[in-house]
Amino acid sequence: MPRFAFEGTAPDGVVLRGTERFPSREDAELALFHRRLSRLSITEKKSLWRRELSAPRVKRTEVMHLSRQLAAFVRAGLPVLDAVHTIGEESANSSVRRMMRDVEDGLRSGDRLSDCFDRHPKIFPEFYRGILRSAELTGRLDTVLDQLASYLERDLEARRKIKSALIYPSMVAVMSIFTVVVLAVFVLPRFKVFFAGLNAKLPLPTRILLGVTDFIGAWWWLILAVLAGVILLVAGLLQTEFGHRMRDRLLLATPVLGVTVQYALVERFCRLLGSMLSAGVTMPEALRVTSAALGNRVYTAALRQVGESMLEGHGIAGPIARTRLFPATASQMMRVGEDTGTLDDQLEVAAQYYEQELGYQIKRVTSLFEPIMIIAMGGLVGFVAVALVSAMYGIFNQVQV
Repeated sequence: MPRFAFEGTAPDGVVLRGTERFPSREDAELALFHRRLSRLSITEKKSLWRRELSAPRVKRTEVMHLSRQLAAFVRAGLPVLDAVHTIGEESANSSVRRMMRDVEDGLRSGDRLSDCFDRHPKIFPEFYRGILRSAELTGRLDTVLDQLASYLERDLEARRKIKSALIYPSMVAVMSIFTVVVLAVFVLPRFKVFFAGLNAKLPLPTRILLGVTDFIGAWWWLILAVLAGVILLVAGLLQTEFGHRMRDRLLLATPVLGVTVQYALVERFCRLLGSMLSAGVTMPEALRVTSAALGNRVYTAALRQVGESMLEGHGIAGPIARTRLFPATASQMMRVGEDTGTLDDQLEVAAQYYEQELGYQIKRVTSLFEPIMIIAMGGLVGFVAVALVSAMYGIFNQVQV
């Protein structure tokens, strides 16, 4: 039976707190209501194991819809507490219901909405909570929630484009590897016995192919061990700050792909920074949260220096340009916004521009990646076919002689 911590006000005005076991949350509310307690706050107490198993797992899509619903309710004049309760009750996702129930408990105890969201950092990113906190202070909660929903929608759309661009090349690679494995495991061993029985001299491609398959057959355990070791080594290295930095630097230095990664980071930077500034977040705090949300150690380190230069009175456009991580167009737009006092608007314009450029770059990478994959996999399958066919012709000619 679950345990519930409760807090309520007795008829004599005394605040009562305690923890008791009830079959369900509804039973707890009913029992405490019969005790004539008012201003109730009920929270289920879970063990560490149950908390890990039942921790809300909410996708970014759910957060987008939740933000849009919350904005609509607030704009209609519904109190935030009632809006949270309604969204939680009507949600078809059990994780969302649990999370919103926890938010509702926090609101009933006097916490702000941003404070309640702070308890769910894996669901609501830091930039989301920072923008929301500023919106509560400025009274623009509905507008900012709509902006956050729009940002999440654009971010999800960009991720979908990248995933869809990788589907076809991935399928080609999987099918080609499957074909080669079938030939090497089932077809080649039978041909090998056939060739050995004829005592014929095999062509070079066939000898190479048979040598490779023999090596794999004899040392497959060593190959798997080496691959596992390499994977574990890379995974361990990526857990370190040095490994993260090397990975991020390598991505940016990769031809064609590096430009795509750069545009994606610049678009996210401009979008987030502009949203936070328009919501009333101070520039130092907005820059710190935005740089952390990029997830790229190279950009984070460079933007940390930009923040220091900005605090020294050098503005933001000049230090941004000196990092050489932002295209000249982006730094020029920031300079115009800084000079005219419309930095948030210029950042939004820059974000829209690089969103379009990102779409073009994704198409470009896809158009280059697909033929490379097809040629590589086709060459591999073709080599196996040539090795088998040349062996058959060679043996046929030797028998004819």
